[in-house]
Amino acid sequence: MSLLLAVVLLAGVLAAATLRPAGLPEAVVAVPAAVLAVAAGLVSPEGALAEITGLAPTVGFLAAILLLGHLADADGVFRWLGARLGRASAGSPRRLLALVFAAAAVTTAVLSLDATVVLLTPVVLATATRIGASARPHSYACVHLSNAGSGLLPVSNLTNLLAFSASGLSFLGFAGLMVGPWVAVLAVEYLALRWYFRGDLRRGTPGGAAPVAPERAPVFALVVLALTLAGFGASSAVGVGPAWVAAAGAAVLAVRALLRRETGPVRLVTAASPGFCVFVLALGVVVAGVSGQGLAGWLGRYLPHTPDLAGLLLTAVVAAVLANLVNNLPATLVLLTALGPAPHAGLVLAVLLGVNIGPNLTYPGSLATLLWRRIATGHGDPPRPATFTALGALTVPAALLAATVALWLALSL
Repeated sequence: MSLLLAVVLLAGVLAAATLRPAGLPEAVVAVPAAVLAVAAGLVSPEGALAEITGLAPTVGFLAAILLLGHLADADGVFRWLGARLGRASAGSPRRLLALVFAAAAVTTAVLSLDATVVLLTPVVLATATRIGASARPHSYACVHLSNAGSGLLPVSNLTNLLAFSASGLSFLGFAGLMVGPWVAVLAVEYLALRWYFRGDLRRGTPGGAAPVAPERAPVFALVVLALTLAGFGASSAVGVGPAWVAAAGAAVLAVRALLRRETGPVRLVTAASPGFCVFVLALGVVVAGVSGQGLAGWLGRYLPHTPDLAGLLLTAVVAAVLANLVNNLPATLVLLTALGPAPHAGLVLAVLLGVNIGPNLTYPGSLATLLWRRIATGHGDPPRPATFTALGALTVPAALLAATVALWLALSL
């Protein structure tokens, strides 16, 4: 009965986050569910506090990077990027797709997948329309790279931060092992999207291309972003967490915006999404209740303990399946618990490949995918479930295999 209650609570939290009835924030259901998990004895008060304390640095980084992305957007970074993409494409849909791939890969790596979905996707949709191209290939490139392309840096995804803390790797050590899988994923995704949308990439939208006006380069914001990225790489060497680096970059842009009266304290707090941060903490408590009822222990008995190629592949596949069943964030929390207190870094990274690549198969696999669906629909390009699933069936197995082999080769060197 305890396991059943834990599963029902988790299902209710994920359903509310997916459907958001009446537009309610995710935390409205997640917080009572976490309280009920503690009251029902699914997790002890001490265990809940330990879960919240352990997640606090990760959630702090999430708030800081969301604020950094918002301030960069307010300073014109994404408008400038959209204008650059439009002019560089010279009206060619195929060239625009390649440029969007590069932009989405870099944005996801540096500013996290949320920036790619929330800030880059609307710009890409508008740019494709402006040059007379179909928006479909470029829209799907954004969502696929926000998930599958988020494996390069610890700061690229919330799941990465969770895995980073469990892996025992340095920031540069993490990036060094993941650069091969990241490149492999980008290659698979690009070739698959080029083939799948070959008809859209051959023809433009009726009406032809409109001229793309140049945008002034937001030099100050671009310099701050570059310094923040450099700070991520240097921070682990001096024992500073990435949350502090992201907070410093956001603080610089925030002070400038406040002095120029371009924003206010309330808007800054809202941009950090405190409600979503509370949701993540509450979700962690609920997942701890599920893990405490034996799920993590059961998975731990069947997961591999050695990072050979077969072990890495099995771990990645299990992670991908679980991500599509319960969403990638709870899947990450459960699997990291299942791997035990001192897992091999290779197995942790294999989990990461599964929970990042797998969500391209179904909408519920990632909250970012659900958010992309709302954004694309709001910009007049509603995605079709059949297209999303078919494209996922084409890319997920191939990308998962290519990335896992690349990880095995990196670990073998």
